[in-house]
Amino acid sequence: MRIAQLAGHPVLLTDSGAVDVPAEYAGDLFARWDDLLDWSRGATGGRPYDEGELEAPVPAPRQIFAVALNYRPHTAEAGYEEPEAPLVFTKFPSCLTGPRTTVDLPTGHVDWELELVAVIGREARRVPVEKGWEPVVALTVGQDLSERIAQLAGRPAQFSLAKSHPGFGPVGPALVSLDEIGDRDDLELTCELNGEIVQHDRTAGMIFPVPQLVAHLSEFCTLLPGDLIFTGTPAGVGNRRVPQRFLTPDDELVSRIGGVGEMRHRFRRTTP
Repeated sequence: MRIAQLAGHPVLLTDSGAVDVPAEYAGDLFARWDDLLDWSRGATGGRPYDEGELEAPVPAPRQIFAVALNYRPHTAEAGYEEPEAPLVFTKFPSCLTGPRTTVDLPTGHVDWELELVAVIGREARRVPVEKGWEPVVALTVGQDLSERIAQLAGRPAQFSLAKSHPGFGPVGPALVSLDEIGDRDDLELTCELNGEIVQHDRTAGMIFPVPQLVAHLSEFCTLLPGDLIFTGTPAGVGNRRVPQRFLTPDDELVSRIGGVGEMRHRFRRTTP
């Protein structure tokens, strides 16, 4: 099942197009997730749709968690030791955007960070690691766009603010239910900038896989339906390249995770 948002309404994406989710499920997707799965298996038809009109598949999550330094090659390129526990920050929900948008570039150095995003579907507290997948009902593709000057300024650094400009949280194209994914612990990630591969890895290389992240976060916070967990980015970000490379107007960034989906974004500079 692939659930997207189109013109403010949840839709099921099929090979034939978009099928409106019935009203009895649309009001609270996660409360009726199992019923929605059953309905999706028999849904037919579908109308054509413009992928550029898809919106963030979870339009208003109450909490967005993000994890730093969760792949060893990225930890090494950043010049840090491997963390002993997940390094967590937040992205604010107003940064979310859809899978095919043009993002305004603020002043500074804007960088890319392709990430697998885990979507919480059930309230969860103090989840043991061996049950860490249970509150997760779907996966989607995410980009943790980051303005590096503000992010790295000051002590401590300003991760959350610098990563929450409007449009700095692209997610999509859809919520992909776990039954659609072959090996949810080993997915291929590929990020391309103007046709050049700049990031490539597999989620099996995470230092802290999804079950560990869910267990860790739920020790501190109650996880709520619709919450998003950005699980960390592989090596290849722009500020660790030689020479450094940052996003500029008219760049095209392609973010792809095997079995989950693909996003495409362009960028523009706005005058204050």
